[in-house]
Amino acid sequence: MKETLSHTSIEPLLEHLTKSFPLNEKEKELVREKFHSRLFRKRQFVLQEGDVCTQFNFIVRGCLRSYKIDEKGNVHILQLAAENNWINDLGSFHHVKPSALNIDALEDTVVLQISRDDLISLYINAPKFDRIFRVLIENGFIHLQERLLQNISSTAEERYQSFLDLYPHLINRLSQVQIAAFLGVTPEFLSRLRNIRSKSAKPTKS
Repeated sequence: MKETLSHTSIEPLLEHLTKSFPLNEKEKELVREKFHSRLFRKRQFVLQEGDVCTQFNFIVRGCLRSYKIDEKGNVHILQLAAENNWINDLGSFHHVKPSALNIDALEDTVVLQISRDDLISLYINAPKFDRIFRVLIENGFIHLQERLLQNISSTAEERYQSFLDLYPHLINRLSQVQIAAFLGVTPEFLSRLRNIRSKSAKPTKS
C-alpha cells in the first residue's frame, strides 16, 4: 500500500523545473497544489502491467525502474530513474490504456506525483508548464532513442562503459542482476566483463 508523505519538500522539484523556465510565485504555488508525495518501499510496485498509468513521477530520493518480463521470465529494464528524474508509461498515461510495463522501487523511494487531470489543469492555468513538460518529454524521447541505437550498434562492453558514464551514482546501489538486465546481458557475462576490466586496470609490474 502507498504511503502519503505530507511533509515532503517540493523544493527539489521546483529547482528542477526552474532550470529550464523560471517560475513566478503563482506558478510555484500551482506546483505545490498539484503534486503530491508518495513513499514506495523497496520492491513495491508503482505500476503493474495491465493497469493504467495514472501518475507522472518525479523522484526526490531513491531509484525506480520500468521493465518488461518476457514469456521466458527474463526481465528487460527499459529505464532507470533516480533522484531528479522522471518515470512513467507515457503511452498508458496519455491514452488512458493498460500498460505493458511494470514500474517498481529498487530502493525505498520518495516521489512527487501529478495525475493526468491535474497535469492538464496545470497546462490550462499556466501555459508555461505545457512548454516545460514538452521539453521534458522530448528529452526523454531523445534519451530512449539513443539507448535503442546503442543496443543495436554497440557491443556489451561499450554499453557497460556507457552505463558507468551515465549512472556513476547507481553503480554501488544496484545489484549485478539489475545492471545486467539493463544492459541486456546475463549476470554471468557481466561478472566476466567486470573481472576482465578489473585485471586490465591493474598496473603491470616492471
